[in-house]
Amino acid sequence: MVFDQDVFRRLCRARDYLAGTPGPASLQEAAREAGMSPFHFIRRFEAVFGATPHQYRIGVRIDRARQLLATGQGTVTEVCLEVGMSSLGSFSDLFLRRVGETPSAYRRRARTLVSMPGALPLPLFPGCLSLLAQLPPGVDLRRDSAIFEKRQAAAKPYNLE
Repeated sequence: MVFDQDVFRRLCRARDYLAGTPGPASLQEAAREAGMSPFHFIRRFEAVFGATPHQYRIGVRIDRARQLLATGQGTVTEVCLEVGMSSLGSFSDLFLRRVGETPSAYRRRARTLVSMPGALPLPLFPGCLSLLAQLPPGVDLRRDSAIFEKRQAAAKPYNLE
């Protein structure tokens, strides 16, 4: 499927509409934003963004819920309602399937990371970056790593005598 810039721009506008609407978002309204019929809008949206509009909207809600839970802003029920979901059971099930743990377990784990002493940034970074920040000064990862040692060993010619 070939897209020109205008189609892509209209799809991005519809994506922004879906992400920015706090309440229920109408598929017809999103398709109207893109200037397409609902059927073509769903097909093209999925081709460009890799998810249907509904799947994209759920992903946006779950990402927002992760932020709210990590910063401790409200109970799980309050977060569920804040992100626009009306059923706590459906929210918990979707969260578990997307994130791999329940909202309560995620909140406990994320809050222990955020509440550690020191200036930790609120957006949670991957563990590898957190570990890099704890390395002593003067460590050169390019020179002091196992990968570097393996490359050096592989570069040495074999002595077959």
